[in-house]
Amino acid sequence: MDQVFALIDCENFYVSCERVFDPSLRDVPVAVLSNNDGCIIARSEELKAEGVPMGAPLFKWEEKLGELGAEVLSSNYALYGDMSRRVHSTLEEDALKLERYSIDEAFATLPGLKRENLQRLADSIRRKTLRQVGVPVRVGVGPTKTLAKVADENAKARKRAGWGLGTYVCPPEPELEELLRRVPAHDIWGIGSAYEKTLKEKGVASAAEFRALPDPWIRSEMTVVGLRTAWELRGRSCLDLELVRPDRKTLVRSRSFGERVTSKRDLRQALAKHAQRAAEKLREEGLVAKGIKAFITTKRFGDGPCYSNGVAGSLPEHTARGASFVKASRRLLKPIYRGGYGYKKAGVCLYDIRPARPHQESLFGQGREEDEALAEAVDQINREHGKETVGLAAAGLPGGKGNLGREWTMKRQKRSPRYTTRWDELPVAHA
Repeated sequence: MDQVFALIDCENFYVSCERVFDPSLRDVPVAVLSNNDGCIIARSEELKAEGVPMGAPLFKWEEKLGELGAEVLSSNYALYGDMSRRVHSTLEEDALKLERYSIDEAFATLPGLKRENLQRLADSIRRKTLRQVGVPVRVGVGPTKTLAKVADENAKARKRAGWGLGTYVCPPEPELEELLRRVPAHDIWGIGSAYEKTLKEKGVASAAEFRALPDPWIRSEMTVVGLRTAWELRGRSCLDLELVRPDRKTLVRSRSFGERVTSKRDLRQALAKHAQRAAEKLREEGLVAKGIKAFITTKRFGDGPCYSNGVAGSLPEHTARGASFVKASRRLLKPIYRGGYGYKKAGVCLYDIRPARPHQESLFGQGREEDEALAEAVDQINREHGKETVGLAAAGLPGGKGNLGREWTMKRQKRSPRYTTRWDELPVAHA
């Protein structure tokens, strides 16, 4: 076998990132909260052991967290995103190829070595990432992506049971058969709850039983996706690394408000901010868009009347200029705004997206070189000095008061410093 697949999975990623820069959090129960400090979205092993569930509302568990002496933090996405880039950059040093699967996971191809040599390589990757970035990872290795996922889950279980350090390489047959007998069918990557009932009616309870089913039945009942999964569990690789990002169809930017918003001015400002950020993302990915939809909602819970609405519009040409989308978002707000409601969320969705390239779509096209140069200069300043160092006045000022202040921003009362992306929030060492 020329190559094998590895799944590298960061352990308790958000919590681990916080612990890198704040050693006082080590060996202490830690919870990280969602937007507006509403729900628990990341837990340390200590909290998992105490039964604190994922997605638990903070107000229901605040007393229990206090009894456990837990530290509760607001989400710090700037820090997590930068730490993710550091982890992936470190992994690229040992991988033949790397697929950035999510913020805390990556698939890699490794040389097709003997099992004992792959085990040493997996251990080396784990130690190196911990040493260079400070984030602990698990490494699961198998002949296919699906079996690498199985190996990762087995590495997690073994580590929690005290049998390993978080790495595992799939064994050959017949040991692999024994491993797959311990994997519930509904836990197979790519199967999930969608086909749990179908497999249960067939009498299939484990991954080993699933992969032994006849191919015609699998394809008939579970489509070609299910068949590929069965082949992967048999050791036949059908899922290659996704090294090229699929073409983006839409781009959504939205956030919930820290407090309910009633004024049209605040909604207009929030939409402008999201439109500006969406345009920045387009430029980062070398894309342009022509369609934009603006939406507002009170959300369908809580006190007071409920209302949600959105409307789409089109720009004269494809563009990535923030000012064009901001102007469009202000125009689109007019027909959907209704007074007397307490709005909880607003956002924009860009569509009709294509790669940016020199192309004038109309006789009086707006594609001027000076506009592109200005956008590049603004992006460069924000990259060097932090996001929103320079922006459009229509989007308001972060932390500002009065007409340009953002009184609608999310609650992040417990956010740690953005240690790696803001000069004014660098950690300070006292000698």
